[in-house]
Amino acid sequence: MMNDTPPNSFFSMVTGKSDQELHADSDECNSVLVGDSHTSDDQTSKAPNGDFEGQPVESDGLGLITENVSSSDSDMPHDARRVLVHLMRQGSIMASQKPKLFEQLCRYELAIRKHLSEVYLQLVLDQKSGVAFAASIASEQVYNVENDGLEDEVTDADESATLIPKRTLSLFDTLILLVLRKHYQDRESAGEQKITIDIERLESYLTPFLPITDHGSKDRKKLLIRVKEMVKRKVLSTIRGEEDRYEITPIIRYVVNASFLETMLAEYTVLAQEQLNETDHAGSDQK
Repeated sequence: MMNDTPPNSFFSMVTGKSDQELHADSDECNSVLVGDSHTSDDQTSKAPNGDFEGQPVESDGLGLITENVSSSDSDMPHDARRVLVHLMRQGSIMASQKPKLFEQLCRYELAIRKHLSEVYLQLVLDQKSGVAFAASIASEQVYNVENDGLEDEVTDADESATLIPKRTLSLFDTLILLVLRKHYQDRESAGEQKITIDIERLESYLTPFLPITDHGSKDRKKLLIRVKEMVKRKVLSTIRGEEDRYEITPIIRYVVNASFLETMLAEYTVLAQEQLNETDHAGSDQK
């Protein structure tokens, strides 16, 4: 399919279908409408009370008649809606990649915030760093409402109060994020504006932690797979003409804060050293 939508777009995560499946469903529905059009000679018949006179109606494929809603019915400006759609499909907008979209997002910030809040999302906007993304509202805020019986039909597994499902990171992914955040912090403190890292350096950062991962030795192929996932999540950004070098985006600040970084790195360093000592001790006993 020739479009710019990635296969893991935000919208596909919400629906549980890929974009290809969604478009296939849409095409199928459209074909049903076209095929059934000959069965009715009047798709714009007037209702007895005259309320829908002159307004086209159509079947939605399930036997229901729905009225076409004009885009002018929305109180949100067209540009704001375009930004909102992009944000909810992609999850984030960065000024370095989409300067015009980012500019419009800042312009219509209040309207976009209001719309996101209605579906339990919040807009995180850092104009100085040029980054914006949608995040879930804290669960205690979501459920601090009057119980009207809905909770009886909802379980924690449904995650019905958020469009962004929670994910448990593997240890390897966690370590990658930690060392990326550490590198970003160090280079930012040194005054660098655009912070990059190559695969070789990333491997060297991860080497001390190999004893506590499921990787017995350096495995660049597995690392590259995880790096590509970080690119999809907008934590990393590819650099044109440099295959093994990536820019670390400001989003990393919000994924791992500074205090958490130091604590977790210290704990994982201790665990790695203990595991290494146990391995060496077991090896000496076998001799």
